[in-house]
Amino acid sequence: MKRIALFPGSFDPFTNGHYDVVLRGAHLFDEIIIAIGNNTTKQRYIPVDRMVGVIKEVFKDQPNVQVQSYKGLTAEFAREQGARFLLRGLRNTTDFEYENTIAQANRHVNPELETVFLITAPRLAAISSSIIREIHKFGGNVDEFIPFPISAIEGNASL
Repeated sequence: MKRIALFPGSFDPFTNGHYDVVLRGAHLFDEIIIAIGNNTTKQRYIPVDRMVGVIKEVFKDQPNVQVQSYKGLTAEFAREQGARFLLRGLRNTTDFEYENTIAQANRHVNPELETVFLITAPRLAAISSSIIREIHKFGGNVDEFIPFPISAIEGNASL
């Protein structure tokens, strides 16, 4: 059976930390689906369709990495995609506490779903999408934090 992992998140934006988790996960799983969800508690900085396109371009030479957007429960989307694993990155113990609770809830919804945590590379642990958004909003250079040129997402009225 094919080992398919779903890597869910809002990816607003997709960071070098996210990129690192996908590359490392690509060695563990036959296929990785980067799944951009709509978090109902957050206002997006970068439109989902724009982020899907940018991430697809980043991984265009990796046939075992796909990018999709979805609505609804992550555990249900994983089931629909045939994914038996959720891939998550952990930067610190705060991330673990948060992710552990979500993993338990996902397992309740889909008992066949196993969450796999990868520890973020130390050089990337301080990076978060919210910090990158804040730096960018105020005109700072975020090039070293993301795996694509910022121009790929600029020019949008919501930025």
